Amino acid sequence: MSKQPLLNPPARGWRRDLPEPNDRPDATPGLFMCAPNHVDDIYLELPRSYLDMRGLLVWLVLITATYPLALVCLLYDKSNSVTVEDVLLFTVIAALGIWICSGALRADISPPRDLPLRFNRVRRKVYAYEFKAIWWNPFTRWPVRAVAYNWDDVRAEAWSQGGMAGSGVYFSKSGVVLSVVKPGTNEVVDRFQLRAKANDEKAWAYICTYMQQGPQALPPSKWKPRDWNNEPTMNLARLLAPKVKWPEEMDVESRTATS
Repeated sequence: MSKQPLLNPPARGWRRDLPEPNDRPDATPGLFMCAPNHVDDIYLELPRSYLDMRGLLVWLVLITATYPLALVCLLYDKSNSVTVEDVLLFTVIAALGIWICSGALRADISPPRDLPLRFNRVRRKVYAYEFKAIWWNPFTRWPVRAVAYNWDDVRAEAWSQGGMAGSGVYFSKSGVVLSVVKPGTNEVVDRFQLRAKANDEKAWAYICTYMQQGPQALPPSKWKPRDWNNEPTMNLARLLAPKVKWPEEMDVESRTATS
């Protein structure tokens, strides 16, 4: 295993390069508390989540939104002695509150209900349904894209990041990013997170095992597949989130063996 990144540029927080698509996996294949959306001899589809605890931000926003209202009530109570400074302070706090709350709300309800990855072992291609949050502008459209790449051009990098939170508590996170390189080079042209949570390296081994040996080589899952687009839920964020909608031609191509 190389102690230096192979790809240019390496993933942020690079820890190590994982086995390449056609190499033997060095981890036990497995998924973390989920089953594939679909698996057969033609393609494998894995679910991904944008947020680990979806639905929490919606309620935090609703609670936080009462703060500007409390300021209005405070100013009303002292209306006879309101100064220009009071009005400016309220305006700044209200604008900042609207921006923060809008961004948090968008982060919870704007990502699609699922961000699936499809691996077509007959065509030897990978298809990713991607979402990009534009944190600094919660009032614009946050784009969704669907991309397709050759399986042989995919690389996997394990990463980890850590730091100190405002409370002084150390936090860390890790995962695996899938990088796409120009054929015959180590130059990265695109990246997307695997997001299989705690066992990303095992998930990469799961994918490689499927692509190399087929579904019969995969370990059985004790979890049932979920219909992310239509499953009944009381989660407000999921109810408001857009459904997954692949481009029609890509949808057909990614699920079939021939055109």
